[in-house]
Amino acid sequence: MTADLHIHAAPPEGAAADWTIPQNWDAFTREEHAVWDTLFERQAKLLPGRASTAFLRGLDALRLSDGGIPNFDDLSERLMKLTGWQVVAVPGLVPDDVFFEHMANRRFVSGNFIRRADQLDYLQEPDVFHDVFGHVPMLADPVFADYLAAYGRGGLRALELGALPQLARLYWYTVEFGLVEEDEGLRIFGAGIVSSSAESVFALDDPSPHRIGFDLERVMRTEYRIDDFQQNYFVVPSFDELLRVTVETDFAPLYERILPRPSIPVAQLVEGDRVIHRGTQAYAAAREPA
Repeated sequence: MTADLHIHAAPPEGAAADWTIPQNWDAFTREEHAVWDTLFERQAKLLPGRASTAFLRGLDALRLSDGGIPNFDDLSERLMKLTGWQVVAVPGLVPDDVFFEHMANRRFVSGNFIRRADQLDYLQEPDVFHDVFGHVPMLADPVFADYLAAYGRGGLRALELGALPQLARLYWYTVEFGLVEEDEGLRIFGAGIVSSSAESVFALDDPSPHRIGFDLERVMRTEYRIDDFQQNYFVVPSFDELLRVTVETDFAPLYERILPRPSIPVAQLVEGDRVIHRGTQAYAAAREPA
């Protein structure tokens, strides 16, 4: 972990008790706005026909194509009218309880910095492009907006029940790296995919990863890796179904059932999987040390 990561043990100077800070939009430099524009232009060309209808609709509704890093006050005003959410700036990664509390109350926390021009393709922690371009368009969709608020409430409960690692897998395989079935075929909606030019292609086109029908218990037992392309993508049939499963499931007995059981390794198929595409795993094999 490098020294320049935006990680703090307590709210830093200038931050409120809930870790929020003023965005101070006027302080962003011309170069920083240019990095946003470069990333935005690249993804805007790539995502039609790949990203979910809800994501593309959110891009338009929130006017993220206006140019430059969005002003959170303006963005929140538009988002609030659509789904009751707002975007708040934080100095970096925040504690789990703070993260869930904001989410449960329809506040999406965003890093208040942007990667350098020499970091376009990889960053160790989420910046404003990942957080706003990747996540916020989906919050303009009423169903997904309700799902994320429900997840925030579930996160607070998971902390009490000692089941955060299991619930974190649900976030990873939906909010960050989820696929959805649409009439035209599989589409991407996870922020970790839509904000990455390389994974936007890999997730849909590469023969290597498994693409598996979404099952809540299966997802919450499945390990993931944070340092490379995914080798499992879980595919939700619709956002309505994702929300329904989330709000109708009593997670306490689910945790009791899965906590004693072993985790499912990355890239392993199991009995009962609805395999939409059985991956070759060639990418992962090529990355293994000789």
